[in-house]
Amino acid sequence: MPAAAATDHAVRGTPCWVTLLTGDLASAQEFYGDVFGWTFRSGSLGEGFSVALSGGKPVAGLGNVARSMGVGVSWTSYFAVDDADLVAARVRERGGTVAVGPLAVGRGRAVLAADPAGAGFGFWEGAVLPGWRIGSGAAPAWLELRTRDAFAAAIFYGEIFDWIDRPDRCEVIYEDEVVTVRSGGHTVACLRGGAIEEAPDPQIRPRWHVYFRVDDVEKAVEAALAAGGTLVSEPSTSKVGQEATLRDREGGLFTVTLGTSC
Repeated sequence: MPAAAATDHAVRGTPCWVTLLTGDLASAQEFYGDVFGWTFRSGSLGEGFSVALSGGKPVAGLGNVARSMGVGVSWTSYFAVDDADLVAARVRERGGTVAVGPLAVGRGRAVLAADPAGAGFGFWEGAVLPGWRIGSGAAPAWLELRTRDAFAAAIFYGEIFDWIDRPDRCEVIYEDEVVTVRSGGHTVACLRGGAIEEAPDPQIRPRWHVYFRVDDVEKAVEAALAAGGTLVSEPSTSKVGQEATLRDREGGLFTVTLGTSC
């Protein structure tokens, strides 16, 4: 969940943070430290939360809450909202599910939800970390929703997050089976349609994926396997560069990439 000590504000409807919901914080820190070289500091949300740092800059949050909340181990993408209650109501009205919240966390409120296809995501009402932006600095390279119908997903998220083409909101670009979401001239998310049921791992269903940029995909894969992770998809080259998808020790899914934007 976003760090409560933050003081900045994100454009509403844009990704504002990513958090690993894990059941073993110490093990997760060891794993991601080995794979990415991250260091960690205590989070401001209390015991069981930490912030991953790369070069001293915040990358993501880790929360030891998967078991207590009754949710699966996963990387969860959070979107900034003005009113968590309003967005939660919109989720339900449009066929989605609200699993947790709105829940007071630090100086903000968080919600865990799922879209009509079952992809989990979160949203956050409150301040966010200043300077943290997808595709910039130490933040993840990009977020990507892999789902069966990108157009239907774009309508759902567009309606709940007010993705509309105006300066203080997101720009949405439709092209074939891919929907690109941009803010301030930067790509912040992609929604990609296709036959998810044909994925290499049958357990991979519609979901938001977090892409982490690395200098060498092969070395990152080797480090992940040595640290106890598993390989979901072999390193391959897409139109944005080489990438590979992995699971951490507890099953948390993520992708490493050489690309800079989806």
